[in-house]
Amino acid sequence: MNRLDGKVAIVTGAARGQGEAEARLFVAQGAKVVLGDVLDDQGREVAASIGADTRFEHLDVTDEDNWQAVVTATVEAFGPPSILVNNAGILVFNPITKQDAAEYRRVLDVNLTGAFLGIKTVARSMIKGGGGSIINISSNAGMEGLPMLAAYSSSKWGLRGLSRTAALELGRSGIRVNTVHPGGVDTPMLSAVAEWISPRVGVPANELLEGMGPAQLGRRVAPMEVARVIAFLLTDEAKIIRGQSINIDGGETPY
Repeated sequence: MNRLDGKVAIVTGAARGQGEAEARLFVAQGAKVVLGDVLDDQGREVAASIGADTRFEHLDVTDEDNWQAVVTATVEAFGPPSILVNNAGILVFNPITKQDAAEYRRVLDVNLTGAFLGIKTVARSMIKGGGGSIINISSNAGMEGLPMLAAYSSSKWGLRGLSRTAALELGRSGIRVNTVHPGGVDTPMLSAVAEWISPRVGVPANELLEGMGPAQLGRRVAPMEVARVIAFLLTDEAKIIRGQSINIDGGETPY
Protein backbone atom coordinates (compact mmCIF):
# COMPACT_ATOMS: atom_id res chain seq x y z
CA MET A 1 0.00 0.00 0.00
CA ASN A 2 1.40 3.38 -1.01
CA ARG A 3 0.13 5.15 2.10
CA LEU A 4 3.22 7.37 2.16
CA ASP A 5 3.28 8.06 -1.57
CA GLY A 6 4.75 11.46 -2.36
CA LYS A 7 6.21 12.00 1.12
CA VAL A 8 9.88 12.73 1.83
CA ALA A 9 11.34 11.45 5.10
CA ILE A 10 14.44 12.00 7.19
CA VAL A 11 15.10 9.13 9.62
CA THR A 12 17.92 9.42 12.15
CA GLY A 13 19.72 6.44 13.62
CA ALA A 14 18.79 4.59 10.43
CA ALA A 15 21.94 2.51 9.90
CA ARG A 16 20.55 -0.41 11.89
CA GLY A 17 17.83 -1.65 14.21
CA GLN A 18 14.60 0.26 14.52
CA GLY A 19 15.65 3.15 12.27
CA GLU A 20 16.58 0.76 9.49
CA ALA A 21 13.19 -0.99 9.75
CA GLU A 22 11.42 2.37 9.53
CA ALA A 23 13.40 3.40 6.45
CA ARG A 24 12.66 0.11 4.67
CA LEU A 25 8.94 0.27 5.43
CA PHE A 26 8.56 3.92 4.48
CA VAL A 27 10.09 3.28 1.06
CA ALA A 28 7.90 0.20 0.62
CA GLN A 29 4.89 2.43 1.29
CA GLY A 30 5.90 5.00 -1.30
CA ALA A 31 8.13 7.52 0.50
CA LYS A 32 11.58 8.73 -0.43
CA VAL A 33 13.91 8.49 2.56
CA VAL A 34 17.15 10.09 3.67
CA LEU A 35 18.91 7.90 6.23
CA GLY A 36 21.00 9.79 8.77
CA ASP A 37 23.55 8.23 11.12
CA VAL A 38 27.13 8.44 12.34
CA LEU A 39 27.67 4.81 11.27
CA ASP A 40 28.63 5.74 7.74
CA ASP A 41 29.56 2.36 6.25
CA GLN A 42 26.49 0.61 7.67
CA GLY A 43 24.24 3.48 6.65
CA ARG A 44 25.47 3.46 3.07
CA GLU A 45 25.01 -0.31 2.84
CA VAL A 46 21.44 -0.09 4.12
CA ALA A 47 20.57 2.74 1.75
CA ALA A 48 22.06 0.86 -1.20
CA SER A 49 20.14 -2.30 -0.29
CA ILE A 50 16.82 -0.43 -0.18
CA GLY A 51 17.23 1.21 -3.57
CA ALA A 52 17.03 4.42 -5.55
CA ASP A 53 14.42 6.07 -3.35
CA THR A 54 16.93 6.46 -0.53
CA ARG A 55 20.20 8.16 0.13
CA PHE A 56 22.51 8.18 3.14
CA GLU A 57 23.84 11.30 4.81
CA HIS A 58 26.28 11.44 7.69
CA LEU A 59 24.41 13.00 10.59
CA ASP A 60 25.66 13.83 14.06
CA VAL A 61 22.37 14.89 15.63
CA THR A 62 24.16 17.08 18.18
CA ASP A 63 25.57 19.30 15.40
CA GLU A 64 23.14 21.97 14.19
CA ASP A 65 25.19 22.73 11.09
CA ASN A 66 25.16 19.04 10.19
CA TRP A 67 21.38 19.05 10.51
CA GLN A 68 21.12 21.96 8.10
CA ALA A 69 23.40 20.20 5.63
CA VAL A 70 21.19 17.10 5.72
CA VAL A 71 18.03 19.15 5.15
CA THR A 72 19.70 20.90 2.20
CA ALA A 73 20.76 17.54 0.74
CA THR A 74 17.23 16.19 1.21
CA VAL A 75 15.65 19.12 -0.62
CA GLU A 76 18.14 18.80 -3.47
CA ALA A 77 17.59 15.05 -3.83
CA PHE A 78 13.86 14.61 -3.22
CA GLY A 79 12.26 17.93 -2.27
CA PRO A 80 11.32 19.40 1.12
CA PRO A 81 10.91 16.86 3.93
CA SER A 82 7.37 16.11 5.07
CA ILE A 83 8.42 13.47 7.63
CA LEU A 84 11.01 13.49 10.41
CA VAL A 85 11.60 10.52 12.70
CA ASN A 86 14.01 11.31 15.54
CA ASN A 87 15.22 7.79 16.21
CA ALA A 88 18.92 8.27 17.08
CA GLY A 89 19.80 7.49 20.68
CA ILE A 90 22.44 6.12 23.03
CA LEU A 91 22.27 4.33 26.36
CA VAL A 92 24.72 4.01 29.25
CA PHE A 93 24.42 2.18 32.58
CA ASN A 94 25.40 3.67 35.92
CA PRO A 95 23.88 4.23 39.35
CA ILE A 96 23.19 7.90 40.03
CA THR A 97 25.87 8.04 42.73
CA LYS A 98 28.51 6.95 40.21
CA GLN A 99 27.20 8.69 37.11
CA ASP A 100 29.76 11.01 35.59
CA ALA A 101 28.19 14.40 34.79
CA ALA A 102 29.83 14.53 31.38
CA GLU A 103 28.45 11.10 30.54
CA TYR A 104 24.98 12.16 31.69
CA ARG A 105 25.11 15.30 29.55
CA ARG A 106 26.29 13.29 26.52
CA VAL A 107 23.22 11.05 26.65
CA LEU A 108 20.91 14.06 26.94
CA ASP A 109 22.78 15.80 24.14
CA VAL A 110 22.20 12.93 21.70
CA ASN A 111 18.77 11.72 22.79
CA LEU A 112 17.07 15.00 23.66
CA THR A 113 19.01 17.96 22.28
CA GLY A 114 19.52 16.04 19.04
CA ALA A 115 15.75 15.74 18.63
CA PHE A 116 15.31 19.42 19.47
CA LEU A 117 17.81 20.44 16.79
CA GLY A 118 16.11 18.16 14.31
CA ILE A 119 12.67 19.62 15.00
CA LYS A 120 14.03 23.17 14.86
CA THR A 121 15.84 22.70 11.56
CA VAL A 122 13.45 20.40 9.70
CA ALA A 123 10.30 22.27 10.75
CA ARG A 124 11.47 25.37 8.92
CA SER A 125 11.67 23.41 5.68
CA MET A 126 8.40 21.60 6.41
CA ILE A 127 6.56 24.89 6.85
CA LYS A 128 7.80 26.10 3.45
CA GLY A 129 6.69 22.80 1.94
CA GLY A 130 3.20 22.97 3.41
CA GLY A 131 3.50 20.92 6.59
CA GLY A 132 4.35 17.42 7.70
CA SER A 133 4.62 14.99 10.59
CA ILE A 134 7.31 14.49 13.23
CA ILE A 135 7.69 11.37 15.37
CA ASN A 136 10.05 11.39 18.34
CA ILE A 137 11.12 7.92 19.45
CA SER A 138 11.07 7.76 23.23
CA SER A 139 10.93 4.47 25.18
CA ASN A 140 9.02 2.74 27.94
CA ALA A 141 11.80 4.33 30.01
CA GLY A 142 10.05 7.60 29.15
CA MET A 143 6.91 6.34 30.85
CA GLU A 144 8.50 4.89 33.97
CA GLY A 145 11.90 5.28 35.60
CA LEU A 146 14.36 2.42 35.17
CA PRO A 147 17.24 1.71 37.59
CA MET A 148 20.80 2.29 36.36
CA LEU A 149 19.47 4.38 33.48
CA ALA A 150 19.14 7.86 34.96
CA ALA A 151 20.49 9.64 31.89
CA TYR A 152 18.55 7.54 29.39
CA SER A 153 15.28 7.76 31.33
CA SER A 154 15.71 11.52 31.79
CA SER A 155 16.22 12.01 28.07
CA LYS A 156 13.22 9.90 27.13
CA TRP A 157 10.93 11.64 29.63
CA GLY A 158 12.20 14.94 28.25
CA LEU A 159 11.16 13.93 24.75
CA ARG A 160 7.56 13.77 25.90
CA GLY A 161 7.63 17.41 27.02
CA LEU A 162 9.50 18.52 23.92
CA SER A 163 7.02 16.75 21.67
CA ARG A 164 3.99 18.23 23.39
CA THR A 165 5.41 21.75 23.19
CA ALA A 166 6.38 21.29 19.54
CA ALA A 167 2.89 19.98 18.75
CA LEU A 168 1.31 23.07 20.27
CA GLU A 169 3.68 25.49 18.54
CA LEU A 170 3.76 23.89 15.11
CA GLY A 171 0.21 22.62 14.74
CA ARG A 172 -1.12 25.76 13.09
CA SER A 173 1.71 25.53 10.56
CA GLY A 174 0.43 22.14 9.43
CA ILE A 175 2.97 20.05 11.37
CA ARG A 176 1.86 17.20 13.62
CA VAL A 177 4.19 16.00 16.40
CA ASN A 178 3.80 12.78 18.39
CA THR A 179 5.95 10.58 20.60
CA VAL A 180 6.07 6.79 20.60
CA HIS A 181 7.35 4.64 23.45
CA PRO A 182 8.66 1.25 22.30
CA GLY A 183 9.76 -1.39 24.79
CA GLY A 184 11.39 -4.82 24.56
CA VAL A 185 12.33 -4.29 20.91
CA ASP A 186 14.77 -6.76 19.37
CA THR A 187 17.53 -4.28 18.45
CA PRO A 188 21.27 -3.91 19.09
CA MET A 189 20.41 -1.63 22.03
CA LEU A 190 18.46 -4.41 23.77
CA SER A 191 21.36 -6.77 23.13
CA ALA A 192 23.67 -4.24 24.80
CA VAL A 193 21.41 -4.29 27.85
CA ALA A 194 21.71 -8.08 28.03
CA GLU A 195 25.49 -7.91 27.61
CA TRP A 196 25.77 -5.42 30.48
CA ILE A 197 23.58 -7.42 32.85
CA SER A 198 25.09 -10.82 32.00
CA PRO A 199 28.34 -10.73 34.05
CA ARG A 200 26.52 -9.16 37.00
CA VAL A 201 24.00 -11.96 37.36
CA GLY A 202 26.03 -14.86 35.97
CA VAL A 203 23.60 -15.65 33.16
CA PRO A 204 24.64 -15.77 29.49
CA ALA A 205 23.53 -12.71 27.54
CA ASN A 206 21.65 -14.79 24.96
CA GLU A 207 19.58 -16.41 27.70
CA LEU A 208 18.79 -13.02 29.23
CA LEU A 209 17.80 -11.69 25.86
CA GLU A 210 15.26 -14.48 25.40
CA GLY A 211 13.35 -13.24 28.43
CA MET A 212 13.46 -9.53 27.66
CA GLY A 213 10.24 -9.28 25.70
CA PRO A 214 6.98 -8.01 27.21
CA ALA A 215 5.44 -10.65 29.48
CA GLN A 216 2.00 -10.32 27.88
CA LEU A 217 3.51 -10.83 24.44
CA GLY A 218 5.80 -13.72 25.39
CA ARG A 219 8.53 -12.58 23.01
CA ARG A 220 10.53 -9.52 21.98
CA VAL A 221 8.89 -6.83 19.87
CA ALA A 222 10.07 -6.87 16.26
CA PRO A 223 11.43 -3.56 14.91
CA MET A 224 9.05 -3.79 11.96
CA GLU A 225 6.07 -3.95 14.35
CA VAL A 226 7.13 -0.59 15.76
CA ALA A 227 7.76 0.75 12.26
CA ARG A 228 4.21 -0.13 11.16
CA VAL A 229 2.67 1.89 13.98
CA ILE A 230 4.92 4.83 13.16
CA ALA A 231 4.04 4.57 9.48
CA PHE A 232 0.34 4.77 10.34
CA LEU A 233 0.92 7.87 12.46
CA LEU A 234 2.61 9.48 9.46
CA THR A 235 -0.30 8.89 7.09
CA ASP A 236 -3.11 11.30 6.40
CA GLU A 237 -5.41 8.79 8.13
CA ALA A 238 -3.85 9.84 11.43
CA LYS A 239 -4.00 13.59 10.89
CA ILE A 240 -6.20 14.06 13.97
CA ILE A 241 -3.54 12.50 16.27
CA ARG A 242 -1.38 15.32 17.64
CA GLY A 243 0.76 15.81 20.72
CA GLN A 244 0.23 12.24 21.94
CA SER A 245 2.46 9.70 23.67
CA ILE A 246 1.78 6.22 22.34
CA ASN A 247 3.11 2.99 23.86
CA ILE A 248 4.35 0.28 21.50
CA ASP A 249 5.52 -2.30 24.00
CA GLY A 250 3.16 -5.26 23.88
CA GLY A 251 1.37 -4.14 27.04
CA GLU A 252 4.53 -3.94 29.17
CA THR A 253 3.75 -0.43 30.45
CA PRO A 254 0.33 -0.32 32.14
CA TYR A 255 -0.30 3.41 31.51
